[in-house]
Amino acid sequence: MEYPIDYLKCLLNSLLLSGAKMEDKVTEISYAKELERTRRLKENLSRIKNKLIVISGKGGVGKTTIVVNLAYGLAVKGHKVGILDVDIHGPNTAKMLGIEGKKLIASNLGIEPIEILPNLKAISISFMIQNKDQPIIWRGPLKMITIKQLLSDVNWGELDYLIVDSPPGTGDEPLSVCQLISDMNGALIVTTPQDVAILDSRKSVLFAKELKVPVLGIIENMSGFICPHCKKEIDLFGTGGGEKASLDLKVPFLGRIPVEPEMVKLGDSGQPFIHFRKETQTAKIMDEIIVKITDYMKNHESQRSL
Repeated sequence: MEYPIDYLKCLLNSLLLSGAKMEDKVTEISYAKELERTRRLKENLSRIKNKLIVISGKGGVGKTTIVVNLAYGLAVKGHKVGILDVDIHGPNTAKMLGIEGKKLIASNLGIEPIEILPNLKAISISFMIQNKDQPIIWRGPLKMITIKQLLSDVNWGELDYLIVDSPPGTGDEPLSVCQLISDMNGALIVTTPQDVAILDSRKSVLFAKELKVPVLGIIENMSGFICPHCKKEIDLFGTGGGEKASLDLKVPFLGRIPVEPEMVKLGDSGQPFIHFRKETQTAKIMDEIIVKITDYMKNHESQRSL
């Protein structure tokens, strides 16, 4: 059966085009219900080993592409992975995972996330909207409620990694996630080489530091392009900006991912590049980034156990 998303479904039906009434709806949440949701939130998070948030200073840098490929790569390596898409206004993970149009169902354990692989599952606001062209017109408090419900009411189960795909910037969604997940293990910053992207990515690093979230590193996406004909590298957007920012801000640099035209096609068709073109140099670069992340998490866990 379809999951009866009680409060959230009511909000979706009544507030998609009436954001001005939001404050009145928010006050309807009972104190007892909030306490129960907070309890479930803590219980859910206790079963997730590593919680990571992927953020960027500006849009259009390929952040969701990075999220999908990193999550898929981790799952292929045998890790149990969940993806939480908190981009309320422009959720794209479902399309890139090939699960667009899926509907949520219920179990006695709560909302069941959509399964991509036996050990990879995802949740997105897009699964709750009948018309994909319908805009969501919400203010900050309602976003906080929605994100909390997705963390507390979803049956995430035991996970090695929960990867949160956040919208660009340092606004309501990433702030809400970092406040709700008090033991966030790390933030990944995605940027492109241009100066304007680097400028905003530096803000993302400082945002994470301000919230006491460890910065796992900066990923420079769309860094150079290998001509398929002459095999020479062309600096379409430049290179090296992300690495320079990491040196200036004293955070790790995880790698440069080149422009890959086929990645766009595969993303639109719901086939993660890292798996479906695993023989390519770009996929190997992504795999190297995953190794750096998993090594960091292992070392961090060892330090915590001392």
